[in-house]
Amino acid sequence: MTVLPRRLAAALAGLALLAMPLAALPAAADTIVFAAASLKESLGAAVKAYEAKTGEKVAVSYAGSSQLARQIEAGAPADLFISADLDWMDELAKKDLIDSASRVTLLGNTLVLVAPKASTASLAIGPGFPLAEALGADGKLAMAAVASVPAGKYGKAALEKLDVWTSVAPHVAEADNVRGALAFVARGEAPFGIVYGTDAKAEPGVRVVGTFPADSHAPIVYPLARIRASTNPEAQRLLDFLVSPEAKAIFEAAGFTVLAGQG
Repeated sequence: MTVLPRRLAAALAGLALLAMPLAALPAAADTIVFAAASLKESLGAAVKAYEAKTGEKVAVSYAGSSQLARQIEAGAPADLFISADLDWMDELAKKDLIDSASRVTLLGNTLVLVAPKASTASLAIGPGFPLAEALGADGKLAMAAVASVPAGKYGKAALEKLDVWTSVAPHVAEADNVRGALAFVARGEAPFGIVYGTDAKAEPGVRVVGTFPADSHAPIVYPLARIRASTNPEAQRLLDFLVSPEAKAIFEAAGFTVLAGQG
């Protein structure tokens, strides 16, 4: 199947209208995927394997899950959506914008505190740990937007659970998505940041200071589903590939836990 240029032009127009930062889509694609920014390297590798295997072309737009969900709500054409939390997928499900029968919980992740690679900072993450003191008077804590982006929401929840949110909140520098927060730290613009474990693994400019306890935040999961408005038969073919053993190996190599088939 080849998507008509008009369809892709409509997608691009919809994205431009919403003025949200998304990756450029190629001139022609068989399947369009909206995916959480933290999936960039691993999903990119999986898509390359799929394209090599099938000859199909896939376009992927990476951004914060909240941005992508809002675009889908506004009618931006997409075939598949992979969110970095349940909330935004549930929001689309409530509005009957996804094919709920196709929905799977694809991946799991961890939440980590990172510092620039050259940093010698050492902190043991736990109740009341001295993050505010480590930040100092002017230091910033890089996070994805804490009110809407999954990584930011998980991070805020963890800091609240550990009784340090109130002390560090004035230091938080919010980014549009988790990769933006990661970049702040990698460039040395923030002494610490909260990102996913897979983000830290993908960025050589940072090091992991510590991992947040799993019980300090909701489970970090990535649901995948077809968009109900999609009439593209290749979308299911790609979805099936993403839950296959071949894709599982790619995601696991990137540091994800593969959960496909668990709901």
